[in-house]
Amino acid sequence: MKKNTQFIGFIIILLLTYSAAAIGSIGTGSNVLSWYPSLNAPSFKPPNWLFGPVWAILYTLMALAAFRVWRKGSNTYGVKVSLFLYAVQLILNALWSLIFFLWHELGWALVEIIILELTIILTYFNFKRADKWAGYLLIPYILWVAFATILNGAFWWLN
Repeated sequence: MKKNTQFIGFIIILLLTYSAAAIGSIGTGSNVLSWYPSLNAPSFKPPNWLFGPVWAILYTLMALAAFRVWRKGSNTYGVKVSLFLYAVQLILNALWSLIFFLWHELGWALVEIIILELTIILTYFNFKRADKWAGYLLIPYILWVAFATILNGAFWWLN
């Protein structure tokens, strides 16, 4: 694969990945400053300023992982399945912010984030089969979403 093709492919994957962040931010928006602080928060909730940098790193790692899989050849069945799962988890990722922050549905957000976590784990195993480093790049994402699931559950329980 030519370097130009790879570069363009990476940029497209990066843009698609960060599109999930942009869609999610629609839900987060002003709700982080208005509704969210009104909730009873668990003692282990990280400070709000931490979420932006963590997600920026995670979205970049996710895009790198997807790019590594895509480079294996998008015409193979395993790569197609991997990239399909990647797209599904991106949709679920964006949807969670809308459910939690925009629609204020803490219980449904908990159900959705559990489905998201399972989808990320499936993506991890498929990515790892295609390219072991692509799988490894998803581990921080898996861990963060596991923590976010616990956090979501605590918010639901306390509110």
